[in-house]
Amino acid sequence: MNLKALALTFLMAATPAWAEPLRILAFGDSLTEGYGLPPRDGLVPQLQNWLTARGHDVLVLNGGLSGDTTAGGRVRIGYSIARNRPDAVIVELGGNDLLMGFSPAMVEDNLQSILTQAGQGDKPLLLVGIASPRISPELQRDWAAIWPRLAERHDTLLMENLYQPLIARPDELPELLQQDGLHASAKGVALIVESLGPKVEALIAEASTAP
Repeated sequence: MNLKALALTFLMAATPAWAEPLRILAFGDSLTEGYGLPPRDGLVPQLQNWLTARGHDVLVLNGGLSGDTTAGGRVRIGYSIARNRPDAVIVELGGNDLLMGFSPAMVEDNLQSILTQAGQGDKPLLLVGIASPRISPELQRDWAAIWPRLAERHDTLLMENLYQPLIARPDELPELLQQDGLHASAKGVALIVESLGPKVEALIAEASTAP
């Protein structure tokens, strides 16, 4: 072996396994997919840009599917994990279940399965909840209790309500939502990313120290 080949062999051996970007799968519904927005303005592209600007070498993968429910996510999570090979997973589902009037107990059971499947191999997880002020106080309590209970059970990071950054600005809400009154506008997504981003940074830290 000549000197050049020997040096190349040494360089390849010395290259750390984490040289490739950390892969984060954002698994969810239309809110994740970026429904109604130009590609650059969706949740995943804006989150990717936010993390890149802060110096993180990560690749955020869009596993959103418009119209999906927790039952649908329960079926497709295994395929999505196998296809994308993520190092960590964000799970954002439940909004369509809420709109369709599905029971909190059924939603929790589906999310339980999704988190179990997504977390195989000790992958770090971030659970993102959904809440609505347009339901009865009793149902609000039952619904809101799902996310912290699951997060504790699966030892996941948690953002209890994706819409909280928007709800906190009631006077600006019309411009933070699209015309359907359901999906965040580009400006609304930017606010969501400001709140979600630090939690994703915590997810990155967990994934970076995973064996």
